Amino acid sequence: MNIVFQIDGGLGKNIMATALCKGFKKKYPNDNLIVVTPYTDVFLNNPYVDKLYNTNEYTNFYIKYVKDKDVRIYIQDPYHHNNFQTSKEHLLKTWFNMFGLEYNGEMPEFYLTKVEKEHISKFYKLDKPILLLHANGGPPNSTAYNWARDMPESLVLQIIDEFSKDYSIIQIRREDQLAYPNILSSMDTYRNIGVLIQMSQRRLFIDSFAQHLSAALNKPSTVLWITTKPEIFGYDLHKNIVANKPNLPIRYQYMYQEFSLNEPISNFPYRDTNDMFDLNSIIKSLR
Repeated sequence: MNIVFQIDGGLGKNIMATALCKGFKKKYPNDNLIVVTPYTDVFLNNPYVDKLYNTNEYTNFYIKYVKDKDVRIYIQDPYHHNNFQTSKEHLLKTWFNMFGLEYNGEMPEFYLTKVEKEHISKFYKLDKPILLLHANGGPPNSTAYNWARDMPESLVLQIIDEFSKDYSIIQIRREDQLAYPNILSSMDTYRNIGVLIQMSQRRLFIDSFAQHLSAALNKPSTVLWITTKPEIFGYDLHKNIVANKPNLPIRYQYMYQEFSLNEPISNFPYRDTNDMFDLNSIIKSLR
């Protein structure tokens, strides 16, 4: 039988989806698992995936895998499920249960080859251990600072000041995102960033693709949470530090969620960005 598993959405969601590939193969070990995704590189070398298709490149897909075939198609989005919208449980548990799979704490998995690791590591030979920083997320050309997701600039500058003497700090960022002074930038592919995660000694991330990728590579990290919740998107592997409670009124403007992931600055529910996190807790975690 053909099992078609289609994932729509961002990079972090696709990294999470690798856990379901293992779940499918546990339940249907003799079936062909066909993954359809905009991020095919996430699933490269995955032993549970039999065939990969890019979402926009599916010529003859219907003829090969659906027409007159014994097929199961899994395309439902867990973000639309009641248990996600009401924050009942971890997204992976919801996703597994939606598809009739047994969830036993499966984690995302990301497979790098020996050749990849040897090749990429040559470009990151530094004289100090690496502290890897991912401070800003969101889609391309989004606002420079999105308080609902990103680390406050004042916090990042204090972290740089605290650790730059002992560590080579490398910031994961896109070209359109804020670059911090006196540190290095990595605007590499996410597979290459996977190698960098494995090479790093310390990691400080927001809830974005890097925290999912480090979990998939079994690399514990410090992860800061502002409007999203580690109980839904996070992993016990990490040190999850949740933002302090707002000290200004929250403007409730949405039907099912407290916040969106692209909040206007006018909705900022703190008196000052320094009120969001306890700096000493972050430093202690990184140490």
